[in-house]
Amino acid sequence: MIVSRSFWADARRRFVKNRMAMIGCFFVVLIFLFAAFGGVFAQYNIEEIDWSLLGKVETEGGPNLTNGHWFGVDELGRDLYARVVQGTRVSLLVGFVAGITSVMIGSIFGAIAGYYGGRTDQFIMAAYNITLSIPYIIFFVVWQAFFGRSVTQMVLVMILINWTAGLLITRGQVMTLKNREFVDAARMLGLSDLKIIARHILPNMLWVIVIYTSITIPDAIMMESLVSFLGVGIQEPQTSWGALISEGASTMTYGTLWQLMFPALFFAVNQISLYYIGDGLRDALDPKER
Repeated sequence: MIVSRSFWADARRRFVKNRMAMIGCFFVVLIFLFAAFGGVFAQYNIEEIDWSLLGKVETEGGPNLTNGHWFGVDELGRDLYARVVQGTRVSLLVGFVAGITSVMIGSIFGAIAGYYGGRTDQFIMAAYNITLSIPYIIFFVVWQAFFGRSVTQMVLVMILINWTAGLLITRGQVMTLKNREFVDAARMLGLSDLKIIARHILPNMLWVIVIYTSITIPDAIMMESLVSFLGVGIQEPQTSWGALISEGASTMTYGTLWQLMFPALFFAVNQISLYYIGDGLRDALDPKER
């Protein structure tokens, strides 16, 4: 007997069979566990200075299991392990919240533009083009000059910059779906445009939104790390992968390579894993790959 599978059941089976995607999931879970529970094993807090190592960071500030500095200390004598835990939390928080929210907003506006067309479409696409024309580094600097530098402000400004994520692909899909028979039937039953979009159009393109979200999240983490690396992102006492990498890169000529190695390793493993997960979701959910 042939057992039929739903679209999502088949997609789950295809995703689980993707070895690289599953390896990526494994490493992302480990990084999340590190962010959630890594602080339990820290011997120092993020602002505590080990005065015994000041002036001797280059020679005695490296990773050491004896004194409790698992990843060594930074140039100010602060425990790098505790700061990497904090940086991991901040980067993941900013990347996932800003990435998911941006795709949701972009998908909603894309669905509205594609469904209504006309002046509504022209207005939304004009806002889309204006947003793309604004250099986001300058936008970061101006925003933070007015509202300050914090994790909350970082999330808000990244959402404002990336609100167009998924807009074009959602708009194109809706323009195709809005003339299908099931949408015409919903109109004949008297459903409002909002209910048609929410109940009949968006669920039929959920796979597109999931794929685009899996791509946007690592891009958001990359953007946050880049602006923090350039010094216009997360501010002390908060930190992130980008800020830690920037600090490590500025002191690597003195031989303190561990200050760059550990945050860069977490950043690279996370990004590579997320991109493999995105590829796995695309292969599993794209109907063309079935």
